Amino acid sequence: MSVRVVARIRPLLEKETDKDTIVRADGGENGQPHTIVKLPNPKNDSEDFSFAFNSVYDQSTSQEALFTAEVAPHLKALFQGYDVTLFAYGVTGTGKTHTMRGGLKLADRGVIPRLLSGVFRRGKKITRESGGETTVQVALSYYEIYNDKVFDLLEPPEKRTATGLPLRAEASGRTVVAGLSERACEDLKDFEKLYIEANQNRVTASTKLNAHSSRSHAILRVKIIQTTGDTVRESTASAIDLAGSEDNRRTDNGKERLVESAAINKSLFVLSQCIEAISRGDKRIPYRESKMTRILSLGQNNGITVMILNLAPMRSYHLDTLSSLNVSSRAKRIEVREIENEVVYKQVPKQVSSLTGAARRQPLQPLANAHNAHNVAAAGAKKEDTNKPVKAFAVYTDKASKPVTTALASKPAANSSQVRRSSAGKRPSDHEPAARPSKLARPTTTNTSKTMSTPKTKGSATVSAADIEAMVEKKVGEVLAARAAADRQPQSQAQPDLSEAVQKRLEALERKIDSDEWRDENQSEGLRLLLAARQSKEKGDDAAALRNYEMALPYFPGQAKLLGKIDRLRARLGLGARVSPVKRSVRKQRSRQVTVDEDTEYEDGEADVDEESFSPIVLKQEAKMRRPRTRVVAQPVFDAQESSKEGRLLLDIINSRDVKRIRTLVGIGAKKAQALVDYLDLMIAEDGGQVESLAQLRNVPGMGGRAFDRAYEGLMV
Repeated sequence: MSVRVVARIRPLLEKETDKDTIVRADGGENGQPHTIVKLPNPKNDSEDFSFAFNSVYDQSTSQEALFTAEVAPHLKALFQGYDVTLFAYGVTGTGKTHTMRGGLKLADRGVIPRLLSGVFRRGKKITRESGGETTVQVALSYYEIYNDKVFDLLEPPEKRTATGLPLRAEASGRTVVAGLSERACEDLKDFEKLYIEANQNRVTASTKLNAHSSRSHAILRVKIIQTTGDTVRESTASAIDLAGSEDNRRTDNGKERLVESAAINKSLFVLSQCIEAISRGDKRIPYRESKMTRILSLGQNNGITVMILNLAPMRSYHLDTLSSLNVSSRAKRIEVREIENEVVYKQVPKQVSSLTGAARRQPLQPLANAHNAHNVAAAGAKKEDTNKPVKAFAVYTDKASKPVTTALASKPAANSSQVRRSSAGKRPSDHEPAARPSKLARPTTTNTSKTMSTPKTKGSATVSAADIEAMVEKKVGEVLAARAAADRQPQSQAQPDLSEAVQKRLEALERKIDSDEWRDENQSEGLRLLLAARQSKEKGDDAAALRNYEMALPYFPGQAKLLGKIDRLRARLGLGARVSPVKRSVRKQRSRQVTVDEDTEYEDGEADVDEESFSPIVLKQEAKMRRPRTRVVAQPVFDAQESSKEGRLLLDIINSRDVKRIRTLVGIGAKKAQALVDYLDLMIAEDGGQVESLAQLRNVPGMGGRAFDRAYEGLMV
């Protein structure tokens, strides 16, 4: 039998009007209930969509009419051992909770209160008709699935855990909630008391579409136990009030409501996927992707399943209603097996026989498969082998064998077959004595004092107590003597204090190392320019390579290889060699010699092989070995700047070595000012530590053209 799907169109609310109604019931003829739901096409109002269901109830249908037509006929099957599942499905604000729970008035009671009322009435009728032989017991379990976590509604919220209750799969394939409480219910009053208190624990909130919106899926499980003599029959009725899917663009949900809405929409989406997979006949159904679908197990449960589709008639729910109708129409094709639950027979308790008389308690018999059965066999083997001769021989020794004395033969050797046979069941350490025999056992004598005074032979392995004490005393004496000798040795003299000159040089070196932080940042830019020049050279663009090399020159002043590359590229382009005058003629000759030697290196065009030579470590090493002072030829613009008042003022500020004055220049901060002062201090030994021209200042490491231009322009303002 397939899942029975019925649709119910809720009545209009106070603020709703008939002109906005688009959903209507149709198909009922000759007093028969409606079976078709019609609504217009969202893209074309002149075209109608029709969906056929088992029954369709319009806005005028009462709670009693719905229960009498759809639920009451299944009460008989419930007491016959079939499981019944009822669940309400639909969008938020379509009346699902009203259909399942109803109101406080007698006429407004929903499916669940009317179901329990019918269960109690039929249970009393069965008991009365059987003359008291059949008793009917009813037990309730009520829980909710909130944010994909299961919580017991019959327990107070203070006892809830953050993770909720886990789900378990029984051997029959049914999914149950572990740790769920179950309350016995005698009559309808007990049920109403439990049900009202439990509903207060359920999570509800107000949204723009529903003032009392359910934020969780609620599942009521009614367990019916019929006992007749020794037979017990159980059946279960499950009533599920699903939370409605929400469009957050219309509900205006806040942060907390958004989290709840996401969990609700996810579980309902998984339910629609399960329905679609079942209708297609797929082998894999995604039940486990949501706890709600695992519990519902649509298509896997045995019994009767009724799906109540709640619809809103308004145009504002047009797309949501169309989606619900599509899902429900596919659910009609799900086949459910109507299998009656088996009758369980009570077991008669076994009578315990009397201990007196002929039927006495028998002694326990050893088990053949017991884990300690081998110990019994080992004990028996030990008794049998006591009279066997003992093999006495030495193991792990290369000495000449000695005749076995009476004392040695009187007890078994450590490696004899007797010991092996008796210790087959356990480890040898459990049976052997605490003191293990030595490699070559020595026969014991009765005169102990004589044995201790007898000098030891070369092959003896035993040590007397006096020998052990003498060895310990000797070892302790050696250790004490070594400690005393170590204390008498004069301690090594501490290193003399460093002289003031060495201390100053160390401090200058530390300042130089600290000042390299800004240089590393600038050298990274220079390395980037060198890489760009190399790429341009490989592409054959010598002009771009020359331009990048010249732009990288301020970051690596005095590099002979870089200057040689620039000169060769200028000569290749016909621009003439770059003039680099130095103070001393010896350096000029040395730089020319280096240039001539390097021409052979770059004849094959590999001008960028030694890019690593421009790393900070290599630069420092070359600066120690030689410091070529290379000054760029002053251009006419530099001559004009030097003759100006601002140029002279800029040189005076730099040569003053005053960090505060240098910081007043535009574009020069505290770190760069300190670095300039440290650089001038390092140049005292060679050039007097003075910057003579603006061109030289522009080539100072860390200054750069941009910082120079900003400082100069700042003085002009």
